[in-house]
Amino acid sequence: MHGSNRLGGNSLSDLLVFGRRAGRYAAEYAAGRTEEGTRARVDDAQVDAAAAEALRPFSAEAQEPGAGPPENPYALHQELQQTMNDLVGIIRREAEMKQALEKLAELRVRARRAGVEGHRQFNPGWHLALDLRNMLLVSECVARAALERTESRGGHTREDHPSMDRRWRPANLLCSLADPAGEAAGEAAATDPERGRIALERQTTEPIRPDLLALFDKEELVKYLADEELEGRSE
Repeated sequence: MHGSNRLGGNSLSDLLVFGRRAGRYAAEYAAGRTEEGTRARVDDAQVDAAAAEALRPFSAEAQEPGAGPPENPYALHQELQQTMNDLVGIIRREAEMKQALEKLAELRVRARRAGVEGHRQFNPGWHLALDLRNMLLVSECVARAALERTESRGGHTREDHPSMDRRWRPANLLCSLADPAGEAAGEAAATDPERGRIALERQTTEPIRPDLLALFDKEELVKYLADEELEGRSE
């Protein structure tokens, strides 16, 4: 949908394409669960655990005595923004991205202590405390993928690798949450021992159809595509 550089005007087409896909497959899934024996069952223990986790920020100090006062979610958010802006910004460098990953690891630990006051109603601080986990996960995915891709392409600019590398064109980097118990040391980055680890996987993209390749001049394509991709182009 977006290629190597997401354009602002792509939002509408993004919503139409993936909204339709999500709705269609959700309907198919629901239709296949109409019979009694195939209906998904709700695990009450999982519901209780999710509720307790959501309410954790209201009792951050009580849950970890002796660890100091709860962390302010707004302060954590500001530090996260500053880290990503300064170290994983428009122009990226290996040393700075490694520094960012160290800072993200620190923020993850502190985010577990994010605490809020007041009530559940109309409490944006509580919402931010809950959002921090996903913000940190996405930030780490961005930093790790940018560090792994040793080239500049589209919106990704590496000062230490300023040119495009055609060998990277057919490669996508996929971040996923992996079970920490099933990962060998070094294969995944420690995110949060209680919530899984981030694993980075390189996947090969689908080849471009020959009839689409034929629409472009070969002199232009050689700037971007790997040699094996050009082999399918009809002259």
